[in-house]
Amino acid sequence: MNRRIEYSASGDGVYIISVAARLLEMHPQTLRKYERVGLISPFRTGGMLRLYSEEDMARLRLIKYLVNDLGLNLAGVELVLALFNRLLKLRLYSGSLEGVNLQRALNLSLNEMFELLGMTSNEL
Repeated sequence: MNRRIEYSASGDGVYIISVAARLLEMHPQTLRKYERVGLISPFRTGGMLRLYSEEDMARLRLIKYLVNDLGLNLAGVELVLALFNRLLKLRLYSGSLEGVNLQRALNLSLNEMFELLGMTSNEL
């Protein structure tokens, strides 16, 4: 799945695979593997050069944490990423709910789930 989006000169960094790998302290082949199994989808130029956005880099940091620190295999990582994406969507929807108490309870539950993933609200 290749994303075709335009990157503006607004200061959003994009990195070629060698730079992304160096910044993440990962081997470029690892990044290619993660792309091959569908965990990441970097932007591709017309010449098929991979460009990693800041969002891609954050996702790769999370994958690295899940694999190296928590010892998950790639199937586990895929499951956690799906859960993580759902939690982020749920957090966005919580802003539109009525009732302050309901919103507080929902945010508390979400924060607890993020903590189970080893993350804090400040890291999101």
